[in-house]
Amino acid sequence: MINENKKKSTSNGQLYVVATPIGNLNDISLRALEVLQQVALIAAEDPRHSQKLLAHFNINTPLTALHEHNEIKRSHDILSQLLQGKEIALITDAGTPLISDPGFYLVREARAEGVTVTPIPGPTALITALSVSGLPVDRFVFEGFPPAKPIKRQHYLQTLREEMRTLIFYESPHRIMHLLTDLAAIFGADRYVVIARELTKLYETIHGDQVQQLRQWLAAQPQQQQGEFVVIVQGAKHIMDKTELDEQAIATLKILLAELPLKQAVKLAAAITGEKRNVLYDYALQDVNKSI
Repeated sequence: MINENKKKSTSNGQLYVVATPIGNLNDISLRALEVLQQVALIAAEDPRHSQKLLAHFNINTPLTALHEHNEIKRSHDILSQLLQGKEIALITDAGTPLISDPGFYLVREARAEGVTVTPIPGPTALITALSVSGLPVDRFVFEGFPPAKPIKRQHYLQTLREEMRTLIFYESPHRIMHLLTDLAAIFGADRYVVIARELTKLYETIHGDQVQQLRQWLAAQPQQQQGEFVVIVQGAKHIMDKTELDEQAIATLKILLAELPLKQAVKLAAAITGEKRNVLYDYALQDVNKSI
């Protein structure tokens, strides 16, 4: 059995949600290989694509397709097998299943039926890109793919214009220039943006600049417009109302920030000055953004 130490309370099987490499095949985990080798069936977004991964590691487990067009019907078929006691793995073309990929319906229904759903962690493009972006990682929001149609995309971006957390998007090669154009128009030409493409692959590119400059750089290099993109956008800089913090509170916070981690400095500044912790925290983040 794959999970020898896990005792099941029912005769149901298990569904394993298995992360696979986003590019470099060596990034797969030993545990993922063990699971893929031993389960009865692998549900893959595109079996033709996943077969290359399995062949590389000499894994002969049967594959079935589970993608956005057949997810509901195929999920019922898979769930039936799980309820009969089979162990099945769910994978996507690259990265962690369900993250802008199929699988949500299957996982939800499996859990509702009392099937054990076990994560096998590994790569995901959004965290991989965020970790090397140089933008704040203490608070961020993943927005997936923006709307494809221009008007919907522009209205959607308008709702995010004042978001202070780091924003993460996925984008396709044929829409990346349109997204950067809209970001410059709506967020401002000086908003800092990082693009990451072909992560962990031979032609990996991670490049950041003010969005207008970034767009010009990308437009001049058509070869850099290939592959799937992760787009990481600096959060909005909150304009602090002068009445929100007095000079003594600001001075105290700055002294503490020079010596302590952000959260600890904010906590102590709030205790010393009596100011609200969230107001101090927003002011501290504003200083962090200024330094980028």
